[in-house]
Amino acid sequence: QVQLVESGGGSVQAGGSLRLSCAAYGLTYSINSINSVAWFRQALGKEREGVASIYTDGGGYTYYADSVKGRFTISQDNAKNTVYLQMNSLKPEDTAMYYCAAAFVSMSKVVAETAPQEYEYNYWGRGTRVTVSS
Repeated sequence: QVQLVESGGGSVQAGGSLRLSCAAYGLTYSINSINSVAWFRQALGKEREGVASIYTDGGGYTYYADSVKGRFTISQDNAKNTVYLQMNSLKPEDTAMYYCAAAFVSMSKVVAETAPQEYEYNYWGRGTRVTVSS
């Protein structure tokens, strides 16, 4: 069973930076249990949205929502079974609970680099809160 644990959230002023971490436990890459990790966020009163995703088996496939493109960077450290979300130039509208999620997705989805959808991801962390003040 894969468990995901997020960390790195906090409160910052607009223009600041945070780095979120998503550590995966119980991974068994030998059976290709997952090949995609995504970050979602949910602001108060809004639906959860996919912010970024990365294909963990290599190839450099990533996705970024337009709202974060150029400011957020998703990366991975396979040795640590950890995926990061570096968030720079934070804005008040980035305030939300951030969740990481993992799944095994089809290569067509990976190559298309389209927005991650909640229903595609079967492993979820509990979230870490990010608050950006103006």
